[in-house]
Amino acid sequence: MSAPLLTLLKRDLRQLLLGGRRGGATLPVLFFVAVAMLYPFAVGPDAPLLARTGGGVLWVAALLAAILPLDRLIEPDLELGLFDQWALRGISEEAIVAVRVLAHWLSFGPPLMLAALPASALVGIDGAKLRVVELGLLVGTPGLAALGVTVAALTAGLRGGAALGGLLVIPLAIPLLVFGAGSLATGGESGLALTGAVSLVLLAIAPFAAGAAIRAGRG
Repeated sequence: MSAPLLTLLKRDLRQLLLGGRRGGATLPVLFFVAVAMLYPFAVGPDAPLLARTGGGVLWVAALLAAILPLDRLIEPDLELGLFDQWALRGISEEAIVAVRVLAHWLSFGPPLMLAALPASALVGIDGAKLRVVELGLLVGTPGLAALGVTVAALTAGLRGGAALGGLLVIPLAIPLLVFGAGSLATGGESGLALTGAVSLVLLAIAPFAAGAAIRAGRG
């Protein structure tokens, strides 16, 4: 990674991890754990039911946690004209998006994997299923990050863009949810492989789709 992109990565990480008044990386983690805490109250003390459905609940919580910082991913920099400045320095929108996806993932992916340890105990997931959940989050959350940045670029500048972005991310993330949560029922390997495949496709598409959307927004 070149020096300008490394500087950009550090800057993006600082903004996404700290986040100022918006909570940074703390808010998605707290939201994730809160969902895991509330779910047993909703379904009751049925341990087998919790064990069967807990993995899916954690995946839904991970998706919703990834949506929380959508309004901070692209729009603030677009409004400040930073993309114009980066373009003058020869940094393409695709490279910026790739760095932004990496920063977004680092700000919520690993923290959610750590938060999954206490969350799994709250929803009754045993050690074997926890391993599948952690591997699923490892291969699936990069796809969620890529999808989030792409949708943020597509909705930047629109009135109510953050809410619209959240509505767009949820249906587009269904394949990741289906394969990620389904890996718990299929024994892990096939579901994880499909989750990783979808995630790789999203990672490959994100820089070009989001880059084109940013150029259109600048124009």
